[in-house]
Amino acid sequence: MTSVPHASPASTSGAPFATAPQAYDGILLAGFGGPEGQDDVIPFLRNVTRGRGIPDERLEEVAHHYRHFGGVSPINAQNRALKAAIEAELATRGIDLPVYWGNRNWEPYLSDAVLEAAGSGDTRLLALATSAYSSFSSCRQYREDFARVLEETELAGTVTIDKIRQFFDHPGFVESFVESIARALAEFAVDGVPPERMRVLFTTHSIPTTDAERSGPRDRDFGPGGAYEAQHLAVGAEVMRRVAARDDRFADVAWELVYQSRSGPASQPWLEPDICDRIEQLPGEGVGAIAISPIGFVSDHMEVMWDLDTEALEAAAEAGIRAVRTATPGADPLFVAGIVDLIEERIAAVDPDQRPAATTLGPWFDVCRPACCENVRAGFKPAAAGVAP
Repeated sequence: MTSVPHASPASTSGAPFATAPQAYDGILLAGFGGPEGQDDVIPFLRNVTRGRGIPDERLEEVAHHYRHFGGVSPINAQNRALKAAIEAELATRGIDLPVYWGNRNWEPYLSDAVLEAAGSGDTRLLALATSAYSSFSSCRQYREDFARVLEETELAGTVTIDKIRQFFDHPGFVESFVESIARALAEFAVDGVPPERMRVLFTTHSIPTTDAERSGPRDRDFGPGGAYEAQHLAVGAEVMRRVAARDDRFADVAWELVYQSRSGPASQPWLEPDICDRIEQLPGEGVGAIAISPIGFVSDHMEVMWDLDTEALEAAAEAGIRAVRTATPGADPLFVAGIVDLIEERIAAVDPDQRPAATTLGPWFDVCRPACCENVRAGFKPAAAGVAP
């Protein structure tokens, strides 16, 4: 018998899409979390790396990124703004659902949010994870945390948690990148840079290649980078199509997908090329100006501020290339409206054929498929919002 742990009645069958309309009591906004002061930095990094036995001396090598900004990650402020924007959009549409916010790695924790919801009598939750793509760290790890929290709080069997579909190609997410890229290219043109000397670098978090290969459902071949890479490539192509539709001068501007923020040992293969390595090579390819678009990220958290706004822009300056880092969705009204569209879609169990998707890969599933997004190093742990394992 198919098992979908901790699911609402409309999602227990294991079907890829919700089979019937479902009333929810609240929205669970699930974030990564981040420190909000110098004293938080090492405890936060211990949480992020829990179970991996990394000593504090090595954590301090990463901590200097946070310490450079006063020990404060912008991610919690970003999630406060996103929460407020979602609440306002829900209210505008007459949808009476509270939004509970909890993080995986720092206060407020997911357990705090779930306990608060249950204490208010809101036991049927629809989760939104602040990550658009399919992989262990961007989808399944959140689902595992949902299951863990329900067991630890002894709310399993009382609280259910479903999850909106991965939104990488929802038009609201895709369109939120277009304006700032088009503006950057237009500024290059005003300064006399011809389109053939421009390049758009779409960047996302690198992950181990073994995780990438196992991202997405097992019954579909997405290529060597799995669903994770295929989704990013599809979104990049669609964003550039929309940029060209706005201004045909940029129809032939070249673009590529690059990676950042690798954190594994040198012996372990991760997705490449690294953004700074590519920037170093671009002058030899005749590139004079680059727009760096962080399509793998929902907001301007530390890996955008440090890895892009600091390291990548420094690499561009050293290479003699003009560079602009373009916007993340944040609380852009287009993105927020898209999120609430997805909430309404799940409540109504909209037929898959009627769901908006900006690429041929979507619309993605309501209920994650069996064995998708495996963490090869840790194996399968119990997870909500998907068919076991």
